[in-house]
Amino acid sequence: MKLKELFTLFLLFVATSLVAQVGLREKKEQVKALKIAFITNELDLTTEEAVRFWPIYNKFDEKFFELRHEKMRALLDPKKETQLEKLTEKEASQLLIQMENAEEELHQLRKKYFISLKGIIPSYKIIKLKKAEEDFNKKLLQQYRDKRPRR
Repeated sequence: MKLKELFTLFLLFVATSLVAQVGLREKKEQVKALKIAFITNELDLTTEEAVRFWPIYNKFDEKFFELRHEKMRALLDPKKETQLEKLTEKEASQLLIQMENAEEELHQLRKKYFISLKGIIPSYKIIKLKKAEEDFNKKLLQQYRDKRPRR
């Protein structure tokens, strides 16, 4: 087994152990730390790249979370699900415009983020970053599924 694969398995094992032992806020911080370690390992960042990369990544990640979770969730509030059937065409159209605007904001944020990263790391590492984030999320989701009690 490759060293990277062993490191990844170790990170996931640690993540599972830690998530079981701490509160929600601590879990988020621990997952974030594991994600940072995973991405750093996958991108093989130099010290200089890491120093310049992480502040931009963290700023983007915070803003993306804010836009995605606060704006989009406000638009698609689960409490409103029962009211969806009662929406008039005009209200639905306004909601759709708000959703489109939020998606456009996310798109513009991503574009600025990629432009910023191009000045710090090579393009192939930006592509590897996207894949590393997806891989990390898949592994985290799989861990969650494996931990859930079967019905």
